[in-house]
Amino acid sequence: MGLGQTVRMLFPREELSPSDKFLELMKDPFRAQLATTSIKAALITSVGTSGVIFLLFCILRPFNTIVYAPKLRHADEKHAPPPLGKGLFAWWKPVYGSREEVLMEKIGLDAVIFLRFTRMCRNIFLVLAALALAIVVPISVVINKEFYKQFGGNDAIFMMTPQGLFGKPFWAYVAVAYIFDAVVCSFLWWNYRAVHKLRRKYMDSPDYQNSLHSRTLMITDIPRSLRSDQGIVQVADELRTTPEIPRASIGRNVKDIPDLIEEHEAAVIALEKVLAKYLKNPNKLPNQRPLCRPSKKDPGYPNKKEKVDAINYLTARIEALETQIREVRETVDKRDAMPYGFASYETIESAHSVAFAGKRKHPQGTTVRLATRPNDLIWKNLHLDPKTRRWRRFINNLWIILLTLAWTVPNALIAVFLAQLKNLGFLWPAFQKQLEKNPTSWSVVQGVLAPAVTSAFYFFLPILFRRLSIQAGDTTKTSRERHVIHQLYSFFVFNNLFVFSLFAAVWTFITAVVKATSEEHKSFATAVQDYGPFDKTMIALCTVSPFWITWLLQRNLGAAIDLAQVVNLGWGSFSRKFLNPTPRELIQRTAPPPFDYASYYNYFLYYSTVALCFAAIQPITLVVCAFYFLLDTFMKKYLLMYVFCTKTESGGLYWRVIFNRFLVGTFLSNCVIALMVAGRGYAFRWNMLASMVPLPILLIAFKFYCKRTFDDSIRYYTTVSAKGSEAAMPIDKERRRDRVGVRFGHPALYQKLTVPMVHEKSKHLLAELYRGRLDADTGYTNAGFSDMYAMKRMSKEKPGKTAGATGPFEFVSDSNMDFENYKNRPEFAEGHGGDGNLFSRPGTPVSTLASVRGRSESRDSERAYEADGAGVTYPAGYHTTPSALREMSPSPERGLGKVESNSDEVRDESALLRSAAPMGSGVHIASQPYGPWI
Repeated sequence: MGLGQTVRMLFPREELSPSDKFLELMKDPFRAQLATTSIKAALITSVGTSGVIFLLFCILRPFNTIVYAPKLRHADEKHAPPPLGKGLFAWWKPVYGSREEVLMEKIGLDAVIFLRFTRMCRNIFLVLAALALAIVVPISVVINKEFYKQFGGNDAIFMMTPQGLFGKPFWAYVAVAYIFDAVVCSFLWWNYRAVHKLRRKYMDSPDYQNSLHSRTLMITDIPRSLRSDQGIVQVADELRTTPEIPRASIGRNVKDIPDLIEEHEAAVIALEKVLAKYLKNPNKLPNQRPLCRPSKKDPGYPNKKEKVDAINYLTARIEALETQIREVRETVDKRDAMPYGFASYETIESAHSVAFAGKRKHPQGTTVRLATRPNDLIWKNLHLDPKTRRWRRFINNLWIILLTLAWTVPNALIAVFLAQLKNLGFLWPAFQKQLEKNPTSWSVVQGVLAPAVTSAFYFFLPILFRRLSIQAGDTTKTSRERHVIHQLYSFFVFNNLFVFSLFAAVWTFITAVVKATSEEHKSFATAVQDYGPFDKTMIALCTVSPFWITWLLQRNLGAAIDLAQVVNLGWGSFSRKFLNPTPRELIQRTAPPPFDYASYYNYFLYYSTVALCFAAIQPITLVVCAFYFLLDTFMKKYLLMYVFCTKTESGGLYWRVIFNRFLVGTFLSNCVIALMVAGRGYAFRWNMLASMVPLPILLIAFKFYCKRTFDDSIRYYTTVSAKGSEAAMPIDKERRRDRVGVRFGHPALYQKLTVPMVHEKSKHLLAELYRGRLDADTGYTNAGFSDMYAMKRMSKEKPGKTAGATGPFEFVSDSNMDFENYKNRPEFAEGHGGDGNLFSRPGTPVSTLASVRGRSESRDSERAYEADGAGVTYPAGYHTTPSALREMSPSPERGLGKVESNSDEVRDESALLRSAAPMGSGVHIASQPYGPWI
């Protein structure tokens, strides 16, 4: 009697109501009838489709460098990857031949460690797969042959599971647990040592040695009595491991400037989108001007549901925000100091020795740590005190737990119905007829549908977890990403290994115990013992194992789609033809996209955990996982060399997180083997379990050994006190002029405001679009009463002719709509690798500060500390008058000049916004109310 006949005998449709059918399915959702066919279908579709996509990539790559090699086009000579030929496989040799030492300089340490991690996964699973095929598969197949003879079954997939094993054979699985742990820990140790060497090379590199953040400390939780530059020096002096005296800078309270800048940028982008859509066809404008609803944060419009003219409203909104930003910036230095600050030393040795001494202490209640790159800081969280941060983390954890539990129900339904379509036919007779008519077609659907739906949900999880981590109080983007990796991994493991794989066994256990205690009046202990929960759980894992084979097979398809950049290529073509992308969006699409380390690390860790957990249950998962990493190692190497960039370089600080998660996956695999032993070990059960007790202890000991051996040396350049010794290297005179107050000053104080970008083909329409708005040349204010209200501006170069445009837009032509022309501008470069000097862009905002006034102390800062006669130096203009804070103001007032740009285009000098803050001039001009068009 086959398995299918057994199922039909156990669940006769004609005798059960729909509700009873549903409950029976929840008890045993995974039917084995379509398992082998589904795996074959998944293998064919995955390998076949991946091969076609890979061939498509090889054909398209030489003709589309914008998508397939943007870093080759934009990176400077130092960071540019090796050139590529035009042949189909010309990319293989440069990718395969590039070594870590070269790649560290080309793509950064984060990317190099990610590639090392993928190679480690490949090597681990190749070795484990070989061991499993040599040890586990022969034992299972030989014993299962005798077992299946009694039931008439002969399914090759289930022959490799331990369903027919009892007693002594499980000693082999105990030995396998030790062997697998030894293999995993050996590779982890080898790569931990390699990461340590890479990190030391990184800290010895010229880029790190010459950077300011490498010798700067960030001090948080500063009490009010020490919130001054001198107070920071006192905190550092309390640790006193070096004779050097740092240059310090206390943080300034910028209040709502960051929010105003964010609103300003959103308004500019919204205006660009409105103009791009309205001016799509300059020769035929729409009859109706675009409308929009006022911003919820705009106090000038109490009725937020009433639509207004979008162009006029956004114009006025930008003007008002610029005025607010200018006024608040003028008063920043008169506000309170913040509970955080920075202390910069002249040598890296001094800074790191102080940071190492301070990690175990909290002088004056403060927290002292090494500073990260300024662009890595999450400024709005630096002022949070420890109590607030702990409370926010608690709330954040509650939200994550709630989300994890909430996803349990839909995840269980996917497990019941999509992973096994037979179950859906069990409830739906009409669908059952279709299933019986076309079993092969529906097997293909079953092999593809459930894994695809399972994966789709997780696309949005990283975005949500990032927002939660920021709300929880993370102070750096690197720490945020590490927390996202941890949260994603926990979410995946709970929902997909516990809920998805074990839901049927848990549900059956609960219903059986309830029935035995209520109807048969058995005690709870007797009911549990009669049910045999461990044995039933092992059977459930064996039954669900084919799904994970099909799921891992589909990961190869995902890797090929990544390599071919199908989404970027398809979306770019679709949006150009059917949507209205703005010039800014088109420019950004030609830039190297940032690599999402948190998501990719989580995926790889999760694939590894699935394979490790099912290694003893279904050894084929190890083979499939090894095959995936074998292919994706080279695919990801190409992508990181030629396509993706590192948005925020952490210097390899993700390693410890992924190391710990890999140990967790190894521990879970031990738990699965222990569960098998508890369920089927019988007379040898307790001896086997006792022999497995050392495994978790050894894993914990290994973790602490690696921590004590490598972590301090990875994190700190030196841990030895420099007290009483001379500096290890001569101090460059440039270092004495370092202005830590600027380089680690809040970006809201010097950030340039965004300028609206418009396509050049619409240049001649702007005069009519903003009709009645006269520029500064005429000297008139368009209040609606002038006789020249409707007159157009006349060209100075061509008397008698009207001028082309009337606004200080940045006009972009088709030929200049490329990231190459804008890669040195912070607004474009910071999100595409510019912060890591990929394009040799200077990383300091000093050049943007053109005012002549110096920075004054806050009322909590009594004086600045001076050392060697230099003291705490600040550049002229740290007070940040608006004149140098944006490339051009949209004000029609006097004082506007030409705009510096990396493109060949010159922006129009006339005004877009009447009455705006005159940020293009050093002359103070009073703000005016909104214009009459509102």
